[in-house]
Amino acid sequence: MATQVAPKWYPAEDAPIAKKTRKSIQPQKLRSTLVPGTVLILLSGNFRGKRVVYLKALEDNTLLVSGPFKVNGVPLRRVNARYVIATSTKVDVSSVDVSKFDVKYFAKDKAAKKSKKTEAELFEEKDSKKAVNPERVADQKKVDSALISAIKQTPLLKQYLASSFTLKKGDKPHLLKF
Repeated sequence: MATQVAPKWYPAEDAPIAKKTRKSIQPQKLRSTLVPGTVLILLSGNFRGKRVVYLKALEDNTLLVSGPFKVNGVPLRRVNARYVIATSTKVDVSSVDVSKFDVKYFAKDKAAKKSKKTEAELFEEKDSKKAVNPERVADQKKVDSALISAIKQTPLLKQYLASSFTLKKGDKPHLLKF
């Protein structure tokens, strides 16, 4: 009859055991009001209160939107669907080519991020403006030109997109019709 002998020592800290996940990543189910061409109101971020045009859904469960930049200063961006309000206003975006925009297009450059700075470079004063990639500028202009031509077909839509959304005293957001 063999009995279990207790070990002479125990580890000081418990070894972490990775938990098994039983969930698989599913594509997001968008609200029925989120259709390409819908004018959205951004609720957070640098451009909160701005009205933008929804172009397409991306693989990482974000929305591709554009101001257009010439109208209200909002560039091509990814936005979480939770931080937008869909309005009833629609724009025809069938002429806008958004096939090249995916998650990799918006990924940050890892090589530039990892470079270590020397002590002299840390204390050196530089302009805080980053140079924008000329390829992105060209992409923005191409999307803007197609969007603006579609926007011009509806009267006052350009002014609507240029104005920002705010709530005033006495406004009841739950009663507003977007």
